[in-house]
Amino acid sequence: MARLSKEQEVKLFGKWNFEGIEVKDPGLKRYISLRPIHVPHSMGRHEHGRFRKASVNIVERLVNNLMRPGSSAAKKARAINLLRNAFEIIHLRTGQNPIQVLVRAIENSAPCEDTTRIGYGGVVYHLAVDISPQRRVDLALRFLSEGARKATFGNPRSLEECLAEELILAAKGDVKCKAIQKRHEMERVAQASR
Repeated sequence: MARLSKEQEVKLFGKWNFEGIEVKDPGLKRYISLRPIHVPHSMGRHEHGRFRKASVNIVERLVNNLMRPGSSAAKKARAINLLRNAFEIIHLRTGQNPIQVLVRAIENSAPCEDTTRIGYGGVVYHLAVDISPQRRVDLALRFLSEGARKATFGNPRSLEECLAEELILAAKGDVKCKAIQKRHEMERVAQASR
């Protein structure tokens, strides 16, 4: 296959390159897709196949998580523009590729343990269990988008700024990040119920 020239290279939003981005967590490597795309919109082609969401680009999966019930529901163009602006802010603040920041944020906010309910004769107790890699990525994306959304309430900052801040803090592993707090809380509960 012929190699693309510099002008034909596929970049996210025409700016950010997918080359050189690495996933350090070996468990999540198969489930964080870094397939190059121009715009994170695949028209839901993955929807009907089992485990096909693992092949959807990770940026698009974050966009899909930003479309939650409420004012943002089913408005993908708005969510894409929001993410584009957040990526601009991340690039200005850190000087890094925002896709790499997103991947690092997902790795740091993906919980490893959870609890499940087990009942014996009417008595229910919780038992710690390991989380599958696919669910770890799902939870990390949900925690990041919920953290950004909650940070906008009672705050003059826009959702773009809050999302950029959440991703930057999560990429650093900072405990001020709501996604990191949620991960630590989930793992603390699981550790207590071993």
